[in-house]
Amino acid sequence: MKRLIPFLAVLISALLMVVGCSSSNPSGATDENEESGNQSENSVLKVALPTQPPTLDQPTSTATVTRDAARLMYETLVTTDSEYKAVPMLAESVDVSDDNKIYTFKLREGVKFHNGDEMLAEDVIASMERWVEKSSVTGSMFEGATWEADGDYTVVLQLESPSVFVLDTMASQKMAAAIMPKEIVDEADADGVKEYIGTGPYKFVDWKQDQYIHFTKNEDYQPVDEPADGLAGEKIANIDDIYLYIVTDSSTRYTGLQTGEYDLIYTVPFDSYDQLKNETNVYPVFDTYGETLIVYNENEGISSNLKFRQALNAAYDVEQMMFAAFVDEDLYWLHPSYMTKTVTNWATDAGKEFYNQHDLDKAKQLLEESDYNNEELRVLTTRDYPQFYNIAVVMEEQLKAIGVNVKLEIYDWPTLLEKQEQPTEWDASVIGSSIVTTPSQLLYISPSFAGGKRNETILGLKDQIEDASTLEEAQVLWEELQQYAWEEHLPITMLGGYNNLYGANNKVQGIETLTGPIFWNATIEN
Repeated sequence: MKRLIPFLAVLISALLMVVGCSSSNPSGATDENEESGNQSENSVLKVALPTQPPTLDQPTSTATVTRDAARLMYETLVTTDSEYKAVPMLAESVDVSDDNKIYTFKLREGVKFHNGDEMLAEDVIASMERWVEKSSVTGSMFEGATWEADGDYTVVLQLESPSVFVLDTMASQKMAAAIMPKEIVDEADADGVKEYIGTGPYKFVDWKQDQYIHFTKNEDYQPVDEPADGLAGEKIANIDDIYLYIVTDSSTRYTGLQTGEYDLIYTVPFDSYDQLKNETNVYPVFDTYGETLIVYNENEGISSNLKFRQALNAAYDVEQMMFAAFVDEDLYWLHPSYMTKTVTNWATDAGKEFYNQHDLDKAKQLLEESDYNNEELRVLTTRDYPQFYNIAVVMEEQLKAIGVNVKLEIYDWPTLLEKQEQPTEWDASVIGSSIVTTPSQLLYISPSFAGGKRNETILGLKDQIEDASTLEEAQVLWEELQQYAWEEHLPITMLGGYNNLYGANNKVQGIETLTGPIFWNATIEN
């Protein structure tokens, strides 16, 4: 018998915490054309981002700011509900064959792009084929796959091999499978799409580089007739215009929140948490972000030596690093798992004996075995995200204790990402990895990720996981892969998980979070 995956009509039961936020009805509380009694006319939400997105072309970028900005205007065939389950969005339903090889997507009819054209199967196929080509989260599961139209409103995906991860991967917010008009996809070049046109509740207006990005309400948006649930369900654009301001200085962002210049700010310094929660006109908002980690350049330079990477890993006092970054235990947790602890199907402590060792004698011995000769360890970091910078500072001090010559190279975030793509320019980098729902979406175990190197054991286990016929079989293989990564490969050092900390003005109500703030369904009071 075939399986039919319909919308889940489930009210929000958030896995993610929203602290101090008196949320309004998650479905928006009012009809899309009916003003709330407290909703301002021509309402504007002013958001302060810590850095400028490298692009808004969602399938091509891993940047968090790209993800959060782009999802205002782009939507996907399936998306993620509050329990991290894949449910339809632009698809009305998904029919899966018994052998998990054929996925039939019945599209919602009458969905309009921002240019007024109706979304049809040809647009979906062009978008999905480009996503498979550009996105790093797809792994090998779509190799040899075909996308075909069965009329204007049905798309059929035919896989060469079955996988239990197909829908979860398609629902991923990391390098998301944004649906765009076919002509936009066809005109895209190596630099990305030339126009930002999607189907979402907000439309792109303009982008003043280093100043702001402006989105406006999509008056023709047709929300689905289901309760809001995570990123799924009804989306109501109660707020007319959203401005995402580029404000790199954290003090300026915080002062702007206090004075009302900004309604919501990103990356509140973690050492400001106590102050924020005791303010009278603003409140803190938590969002389970994912993990923070140290990624190594395996291809060139001193970090290409496994013994050297193992020496660094043995030296780290992870608790000291995480406390320096996040200040309060409410904001972080220690764990060796590559997968976020809230993703309970996949979180595992495999390899824990190599986590948070803080064994200086072992580290010095491994350093000697690596033939290290006082070469400079170039560590990329940024003040745009203070937690990464603070970890890098502690990392420098800890590695000096075993005789490693560390040089911190400090850049703005877009430049850091560019540097990571140049193998001769760096040795290690402190970064974050946003929450994903399956191991196949973890970019840093892919050879295509910055610094990544082809490892046949890792790739073989990944393929077996993706081809597994049951969840239980895949879980065993995933534990084996994580153990191997910690013990014999070490592409990264996992440090732990953390919450992103945002600040919101009291006049903003109904802000929910799931891999970032959700601005639709929110309201602004007079």
